[in-house]
Amino acid sequence: MILVIIKIEMDVDLLFLGGYGRFVWPAFIFTFASCFLLYLKTKKELKKHEKMFLINLKQIPARKIKVAKQKALSKEALSGTPVY
Repeated sequence: MILVIIKIEMDVDLLFLGGYGRFVWPAFIFTFASCFLLYLKTKKELKKHEKMFLINLKQIPARKIKVAKQKALSKEALSGTPVY
């Protein structure tokens, strides 16, 4: 029974951090909350940029195909032999 009481007192002392707990725990909570809010804001911004990127990506392939065909035709014309 005495060991249990001593263990509980040691755990409470750990939470109080030798009297500095009232300064440390609010700072820890503030830091955690700030990092979490920054994470949420960054995630929201990433989703926004991904959406814009996917919209732009749908328009790009048609241009790439035209450019690739033009390069193949120019290689064939310059080399004098068909390029496969």
